[in-house]
Amino acid sequence: MHVDSLIFKKKCNFAGSNFMKKTAVLITVILLFQAKIYSQTMEVGLFGGGSYYLGDINPGMHFQQIKPAVGVIARYNHDTRWSLRLSALTGKVAGSDFISKKVLDRNLIFESPISEIATVVEFNFFPYVNGSAYNYFTPYIFGGASMFWFNPQVDGVKLAELVDDTDPLRTYYGTENVIYNRHGIAIPFGIGVKYSVSQNIGLGFEWGMRKTFTDYIDDISTNYYINTSEFDPSNPSHQYSDPKLVTDPTFERIAGEQRGNSKTMDWFNFVGISITVEFDIFNKTTCVDFTDGYRKY
Repeated sequence: MHVDSLIFKKKCNFAGSNFMKKTAVLITVILLFQAKIYSQTMEVGLFGGGSYYLGDINPGMHFQQIKPAVGVIARYNHDTRWSLRLSALTGKVAGSDFISKKVLDRNLIFESPISEIATVVEFNFFPYVNGSAYNYFTPYIFGGASMFWFNPQVDGVKLAELVDDTDPLRTYYGTENVIYNRHGIAIPFGIGVKYSVSQNIGLGFEWGMRKTFTDYIDDISTNYYINTSEFDPSNPSHQYSDPKLVTDPTFERIAGEQRGNSKTMDWFNFVGISITVEFDIFNKTTCVDFTDGYRKY
């Protein structure tokens, strides 16, 4: 009886082990099958909205002097929660001391084109599938990296290219005697919502900020470098192309006086609506069941 009992236990253990292995394999197959259904899709579409900046002129008022922005996006949906997105956006940003009223006696203004190519990862808080009868809406967050380009101007004059032609040494560069790059790396992040309006068309609303590592999107960072108080504003030859005039329109500053805050970097932001069309990458979702034009899941 004792030997029979041992044999019985071994058979049970062997059968249980086989059952666990088969169950694990079955679960893996189901998960892979589900991933095959949900993940192999891509969306392409358009973005439209606005762009604005935060910096020395406007340190904290979101959406102030917002300008139109447009772009294109492509999104790879890994599953119902995770997506990888590539986007190319372009717009303008602007600032004015007369509007922000943060520094009342500085009188500086600027406008700059702003363009970005970004790659971000999106995480959906709820399962989301275009065309789903149940999973058709979700808020989401995103974060990633981008490359951007800018070029601050006043009345069409590119501030970074200013040189005083009257100086034989041509030592005056820009408005702060600094040469800076007009491109850089940024960290985009933000929030949004997605809504499926049909089997393969989705709408999105998004607000995203870009942390940069430059303080010159607005062409303001450090100190005045010339004594503008000694400059004659009544001279008709002094135009915006003269860096003395652009660096201090008030003609009241002395060299070394603070013009901006170099300890804080500038930000730019995009907000808007996107519309996308979804495609099945490998065209293998023939098993998806639609009822009344919507997926059953």
